[in-house]
Amino acid sequence: MMRAISDYDTSKPSLWNSEANQKKMIALWKKLASRYRDNQWIGGYDIINEPNWNFTGTNKNGCDENSNGPLRDLMVAVTKAIREVDPNHLIVIEGNCWGNNYNGIFPLWDENMALSFHKYWNYNTVESIQKMLDYRKQYNVPIWLGESGENSNVWFKDVLTLVESNNIGWAFWPMKKIENIAGVTSVTKIPEYDVLLKYWKDGGQKPTPEFAKKALMKMADNYKMENVTVKPDVIDAMFRQVQTNDTKPYKTHVIPGKIAATQYDLGTNGYAYSDTDFINYRVETGNFDQWNKGNTMRNDGVDILPCKDSGSNGYQVSFIEDGEWLQFTSEVKKQGIYKVAIRYSSEKSEGKIYFETANGKKSESIVLPATGGNDKWKTIVLSGIQLEAGTNKIKTVFEKGGFNLNYLDFSEGKK
Repeated sequence: MMRAISDYDTSKPSLWNSEANQKKMIALWKKLASRYRDNQWIGGYDIINEPNWNFTGTNKNGCDENSNGPLRDLMVAVTKAIREVDPNHLIVIEGNCWGNNYNGIFPLWDENMALSFHKYWNYNTVESIQKMLDYRKQYNVPIWLGESGENSNVWFKDVLTLVESNNIGWAFWPMKKIENIAGVTSVTKIPEYDVLLKYWKDGGQKPTPEFAKKALMKMADNYKMENVTVKPDVIDAMFRQVQTNDTKPYKTHVIPGKIAATQYDLGTNGYAYSDTDFINYRVETGNFDQWNKGNTMRNDGVDILPCKDSGSNGYQVSFIEDGEWLQFTSEVKKQGIYKVAIRYSSEKSEGKIYFETANGKKSESIVLPATGGNDKWKTIVLSGIQLEAGTNKIKTVFEKGGFNLNYLDFSEGKK
């Protein structure tokens, strides 16, 4: 049976109402510490991930607990067992309520400890981490962001800027995820795995053990670094964009030449692109905002779908809204006036588009008449675009949205 992260089997005693289970956990940690006591590659021992339990409160995830007595007692006992065999390694603890509720956990009981907290889907303000900053100062204890992720590139840039500027280390969850745009890498899913998922969720005909093992081992193989799909836009947001708002080309674009719409610059919202929906603050707002409505290829606010039109790179920009734009850093071979063939589709909406260069020069606007279907693609040509030789940052402005964009094909051409 598939279970959510913090669920448990109600037919069996939980960790918190079984002394036997707690003793097993303590013994396990002692065994682990005995094995790794002299290992310099182990950073520390994170005793228990996201305890999430209502001991005396009403919130099922322990978010309104004031004492957290059983949690503290167990972590103290585990620490004592570890220290019997390993005086060296850091002990990492997590509060209740997704690692964040430390009520009743203090005072600390060991000289070599760190507090871990988890952060998802909330605002990236100093206020959002203030309680942890206060603990660090009051108890003279290191803090670190033990889990984060699961959001848009803008949120990643913002959260890492926040914690790094406050001298807090971090880890993202997870680094590999099945068919996902919001991870550093994506793991390819196989059809056989879907068969297992369907059975686990809905029941029905049971796959054979041989089938299940083969599918799961193939999925495990797909998790190897050489088999995952690396996501350059996510990595750029997490590392380079934390340092700067400068943009850089997603790939080399040469004019004359064709530029895929989805290969706009690497960078953050308002600099590499402008999109209406680009972040998810659902913990604060109560709304699950989808930052990429197509949920494919890239993790920015720009909405991307798979594309079957000829000449595409397999993807298209869709759900385009009025006033949104994309920037393409391109190498122009020689100064001159260019024309651009715009490959687009739209069911009923009449779109409108123009181009603007970094020196502020704007092209004329061109109307994109409805093509009669999202899969009915047409090409329309806009002339009179002045470009300088060398590097040009070309902004494609969607004056009026409602259409899908496949590619832009620039060629020399007089007005």
